[in-house]
Amino acid sequence: MTAGAPPSFDGLDRLDGREGDAASHPPTTAADKPSPAVGPSMYGVVLAAGRGTRMRPLTDRRPKPLLPVGDRSLLERVFDTAIDVVDEFVVVTGYRGDAIRETIGESYRGYPVHYVEQAEALGTAHAVAQVEPVVDDDFLVLNGDVVVDASLPRALADAEGTAVAATDVADPRAYGVLSTSDDGSLAEIVEKPDDPPTTLANVGCYAFEPDVFEYIDRTPESERGEYEVTTTLELLLTDERSISVARYDGTWLDVGRPWELLTATETVLDELDGRHLAGTVAEGVHLDGPVVVEEGATLRSGVSVAGPAVIREGAEVGPNAYLRGPTVVGPDAHVGHAVEVKNAVLMAGASVGHQSYVGDSVLGRDVNFGAGTNVANLRHDGETVRLTVKGDRVDTGRRKLGAIVGDAAKTGINTSLNAGVRLGAGERTGPGEVVARDRMSE
Repeated sequence: MTAGAPPSFDGLDRLDGREGDAASHPPTTAADKPSPAVGPSMYGVVLAAGRGTRMRPLTDRRPKPLLPVGDRSLLERVFDTAIDVVDEFVVVTGYRGDAIRETIGESYRGYPVHYVEQAEALGTAHAVAQVEPVVDDDFLVLNGDVVVDASLPRALADAEGTAVAATDVADPRAYGVLSTSDDGSLAEIVEKPDDPPTTLANVGCYAFEPDVFEYIDRTPESERGEYEVTTTLELLLTDERSISVARYDGTWLDVGRPWELLTATETVLDELDGRHLAGTVAEGVHLDGPVVVEEGATLRSGVSVAGPAVIREGAEVGPNAYLRGPTVVGPDAHVGHAVEVKNAVLMAGASVGHQSYVGDSVLGRDVNFGAGTNVANLRHDGETVRLTVKGDRVDTGRRKLGAIVGDAAKTGINTSLNAGVRLGAGERTGPGEVVARDRMSE
């Protein structure tokens, strides 16, 4: 869900490339380092251990927090929201944690980054428990797979002691719902109630003091076999500990399913203002609306771009291609002659051969669409598109949704992909093939 204004698109000065690309994280100089913090330090604990199975096939070969939104990964965006209120970061990794370490490194914009591993996914409290050997002061707990703005960690940091972030939603039945006491502090959290007592939803972000680890040690296992932070909060309340409610009314996008990556991209690119043309723009190129062409990117003759759109470093578009935003052409990606790309994300190294159409779709890294590949993105019956998530057909709520294509998948020439089809990582199609059902082997 979205509330309030979206986060600003402010990452044009630091642009991430492929996972593990050291060039995207230049060495920090003394001048780059932040000024020493005044008063006690604050850690930013970022939860990034999940398998991301609902996001398949985009997460079959990488962790979800490294999926790109605009010019940065989800994880980098979370870092950027908290960078003014924390002194160092601690990332809880699990699934493909090595990719996160290689991509981010030991510092981010001069702020130290530590890593701990949650070897087994046993809940949020269990994840937080893993940071105890590293964290010796107050800390924030943030999610590594959401799009929020900087007012969220600021609200938590400004709260007194332990705090839980909350936002008003129209229908809170799908969330943990907060009740407050007369003084505004937390009174109770009820999980997914049929009759919500308030419209305050738990955002899933917290501020804690170090003694919370004692309560985590006492946290019992939930019915689903996990250890939950909300149960830890109940123990704190039982001991009559005051828990502040940090109100938040900014953007809150849980990027948990493939089409939500499109929604996040739309939200972020909506903040683009004007044009930033650092790359090569040939004569005869037509630009309309906000467009970013990063250094090293090339728009060839006859290309038309209707923004918002971002063409990342090393990408090539055209000649005579048409991009309609919100669209991101990732680092080293290629859009060929007479190709139309509309409201789509092409990740690093993706290539779309000439005379193809890609609409409302997500293409993973190093995907190769053969010439004449066409993606259907609209149901003829006018209904919304459904997509399979963890074995269930789920209504995306979108009338237009094309294909979700995993890393390194390849299509033969003149392939047709049906609306809402998933093509798994490394999958292949033959020339002229029609793909009407998901093809997932990994």
